[in-house]
Amino acid sequence: MHRIGLISDTHGLLRPAAVDFLRGCERIVHAGDIGDASILEALDVLAPVTAVRGNNDREPPLARLPEAVTLQVGAVRLYVLHDLKQLAVDPAAAGVHVVVSGHSHRPLVEQRGGVLFVNPGSAGRRRFALPICVGELRVDGREVTPRVVELDG
Repeated sequence: MHRIGLISDTHGLLRPAAVDFLRGCERIVHAGDIGDASILEALDVLAPVTAVRGNNDREPPLARLPEAVTLQVGAVRLYVLHDLKQLAVDPAAAGVHVVVSGHSHRPLVEQRGGVLFVNPGSAGRRRFALPICVGELRVDGREVTPRVVELDG
């Protein structure tokens, strides 16, 4: 069993509750709009981090992050990008099982054409009335169990 932590849209704020939730993951995926490289450093203390650049990650070293990355977790292939509207591949045709994104600040867990789409929502500063969230993927063989958790209530 693999536990992959999901976080996005921190915008320079790493909440202690997010760190607590992500503790114990074997890998952490940050889906962009990180805001400060120190966030990746703090997450890397917990587990290896895979991160993509968000539309607000314009300054080095964050500007050098890839726009998208493919990650293999056991028998499951993840495709990570910040803005789902920028998805330039057919995930099913590419053998992708899970697409992880951020940007919208809205948590999402949805099956589309045999592919699981997960957005852990925003873990940073509150935007409008949207919840503060993080997520995880539990991967057991080819089975993926997603979970998004609201941190503030």
